[in-house]
Amino acid sequence: MNTLTKYAVATIATLVASQALAADYTLALSTSQPLTDPLVIAMQGAKEQIEARSEGRFKVDIYPSSQLGEDNDVLEQIRGGAPIAVLVDAGRLGPYQQELGILSAPYLVDDYTGYANITTSPVYGEWVEELADNSGLRLLNYNWFQGTRQMFTKKLIETPADLSGVRIRTIDAPGWVATVQAMGATPAPMPWSEVYSALQLGAIDGAEAQLTGAFGIKLHEVTTNVAFTNHIQLFTGLVTSDKWYQSLPEDLRTIVYEELLAAGDAATEATVAKLAEVQSLMEDAGVAFNEVDVEPFRASVGSVYEVLGLTEARAALEPYLDQGK
Repeated sequence: MNTLTKYAVATIATLVASQALAADYTLALSTSQPLTDPLVIAMQGAKEQIEARSEGRFKVDIYPSSQLGEDNDVLEQIRGGAPIAVLVDAGRLGPYQQELGILSAPYLVDDYTGYANITTSPVYGEWVEELADNSGLRLLNYNWFQGTRQMFTKKLIETPADLSGVRIRTIDAPGWVATVQAMGATPAPMPWSEVYSALQLGAIDGAEAQLTGAFGIKLHEVTTNVAFTNHIQLFTGLVTSDKWYQSLPEDLRTIVYEELLAAGDAATEATVAKLAEVQSLMEDAGVAFNEVDVEPFRASVGSVYEVLGLTEARAALEPYLDQGK
């Protein structure tokens, strides 16, 4: 266990102890996004609703900007039973439940609305239960849309060939690394909180990110171009300890589930509404946006599903992949 993880565990232990007299149950919501992001704002709404509906029996605290540690470290804390729910993409869940990794696979759907069919399917439901049984991780929901991933760089990107030799930050998960590599770039996985300084210092040449998240950490100050590659529709979900979740009284479990699901829908709606505004603000700051022919990029990542062992998972989802196409 590294120093950061030890510190985060100690923080949670202190949190739980200090609140024991104030509430019967506590939950820490963790995300890499800053306070101003639509996702964090939606979490705040969920906090208020959960605390009100539970009449003080349940306390929620929100930790934005990776205050509890990098997402993979927080997942390990959760596996240890910590009362935390972390907002992560399914690529980080792939090592625990391979099939779920497909939810972060490139060009799975053409439009973010296509995910509703997937996450209400029986196939998805089976994977969620297998994840809980095999790893102790409970995926509460997967309806928090953060935006479509694009290429933020210091040079113009029009084709996969333009990414050759370009060091692109991506999420530290197998599917994300494989996708960036297949698109022609050199993947540079690192925590989100380190991306701005890495670009500023020249340690990386760009990052693949969604507009709202990029604007939140001011990537428009350290990049000059955004190529609309639309390679991944970034949905995320809240993951908590299954043991902890099942230990809740049924009424509180229902409240937590319902309010966090509703918060995901609210976050998605707010994110979509904010995209045009964020692009305009970035353009005012001097960032150039360019449309690309996505077909060469789509063709370049065709092998990713096979590399990650997801061809059978894709076949299983095929009946649910028509929405948004």
